This record gives sequence, structure tokens and C-alpha cells, in this order.
Amino acid sequence: MSYGTQHADTGAPALETALRAGPFHVALRAAITARGLPLHRVQHHLTRHGVTVGVTSLSYWQQGARRPQRTESLRAVRALEEILDLPDESLIRLLAKDEEHAARQRPSTRSYRSLVEASGVLEQFLAELGSSPDGGLHTVGHHERVRIGARRELLGLDSQHIVRAHQDGVDRYVAVHHGDPGCSTDHVSVRALENCRTGRVRRHRGTGVVVAELLFDARLRAGDTFLFRYGFEDGTAGPSSEYLRGFGFAGGQYALQVRFTEGVLPVRCHRFTQHSAAAPRGGRQDLPLSASHRAVHVVEPQVRAGILGIGWDWEG
Repeated sequence: MSYGTQHADTGAPALETALRAGPFHVALRAAITARGLPLHRVQHHLTRHGVTVGVTSLSYWQQGARRPQRTESLRAVRALEEILDLPDESLIRLLAKDEEHAARQRPSTRSYRSLVEASGVLEQFLAELGSSPDGGLHTVGHHERVRIGARRELLGLDSQHIVRAHQDGVDRYVAVHHGDPGCSTDHVSVRALENCRTGRVRRHRGTGVVVAELLFDARLRAGDTFLFRYGFEDGTAGPSSEYLRGFGFAGGQYALQVRFTEGVLPVRCHRFTQHSAAAPRGGRQDLPLSASHRAVHVVEPQVRAGILGIGWDWEG
């Protein structure tokens, strides 16, 4: 369905060039101009698609001041392709291309393309499982313990979660594991360790995403708290050099510990943050590695939306 106006052909050559060469913000601006739609009308059409994006965000996107990266924002980009009568995935591909270019200017990490693809898979899995982005739960505390093996691989992790329901009837949590590049999701196992049991599990080989329902034995009422523990066993990918956790919402305390196998220690470790997957890394801080316990950790008393992680460097 096209949302073009009587000025829909204006600027068509410039639009075709922008869609081929990018960058994303230039193509988006050219498409909006070609269709003759003011930003408040674009926002209105997005709302009809069930996507909420502010006019200010749209303005930032077309100026290149910000890039869409959250699940809801990527849904908006796909909706914009329909609203602006653009080829499928045309804007999404430009986003990936822009990020791959930007990635060459910053330390090696997961590519933006992989994060975009993983977010799309996660959105699909959440829809299949009938879960909202926060599942009706707010995090009070989340403690993760990551284990690195003798081949420098991500062996697995254990998570202890304390949550508070903000609506009645919540009886499950959807846990997400995003394996390192080369991860074999068919061989990743889910462990329900305390106060929960495993429900449906979804796996996506291309992105390394594994999503698992953890079922509670009772339905929580709004205001109820619940403590449970679970884990993922991996060990299927190559050497790992970081572990990160993305937060879609601000929340409670988060603690991350990475423990290394005896005799396989990195030469240095650091903490890092990112406002989004598309943003440069900041908040870098060297972290002491306990040689006797072979562990490094970081504690965030009150998490913010974005990404927090620990990275490490291997010798040789």
C-alpha cells in the first residue's frame, strides 16, 4: 500500500541514487521529500502500523544525528519502507552498510548487521511465544556468571534473576542467549536451575539466538516479587573476547562476573558501555583480574537502557 501524495514523483532520481549509495539518513530524507509527507504525517502512518516513534526521533534519523537500533525502531524502519513505497529491506540494508563502515572506525565487536538480524529474530520469537518486550516484569536484580573454557570459548552462563510483576497473571520469563559468531544453536542447552522449569525453546542458527521460556509454578499478582535461576550451556563457538548484556529498559542492579579456566587468562580486562548498538563505545574502565580466583566482575547499581559488558584481550 502506497502513502504517496500528488508530489510522489518529486525528487525521484535523487531518491534512487540515495537508495543505492546511502547513507541511511540521506535515503530516508530523500524518500520523505519525494513522497511529500511532513514528519507529523509520517508519524501518523507509523501509528496506524502499530509503531510509536516521536517526530523528534524521525527528525534525528533523517539528519543523521541518530540511527534507529532498538527493536521498536527497527520495526518502524520496516514500516517506513511500506509507508514511503520503498523496496523491502532497502532502508534496513543501508543501516547495516552504515554500521559496517562505522565499525571499521572503532574496536572490533559484533557487527551492527548481526545485531539487527538478531533483534528481528528475537522480535519474531517473542511474538510466537506471545510475550511482550518486558513480559510484564520489572527487574529488581540480575546476577550473571559467565564461564570461559580452555579453548577461550564461551562455555556457558548462569543467571539469577529477581523480578517484580507490574501486572496480574504473569507466570513465565523469556530468557535470551546470543552466542558468539559460529555458535551452533542446536547444541546449546537450557537449564532451569531454581524455582522455574523449561517451557518452549526457539533457536535460530544464522544469528546464534536461543530463546527459552522459563515457567513459574504460580501466577504472580502485580507487585509480587519472584526469584529464579537458569543457565545456558554453549561451548560451540570460537575464542570469545567479550560478553555484553543489552537492556531495553532501565532497571535494578546488574552484576556480571566472567571466570576463566585455570591456565587460560587474558592479559587485560575492561568494562564498556554503549548507548545503542550503533553508537561508539564509551565508559571504558580497566578492571582488575583476580589471578587466584581467575575472575573479573562489574556491578551496575541501577542499569540504564543500552549495553553494558566486559571485554578482554588475549596474548598472542
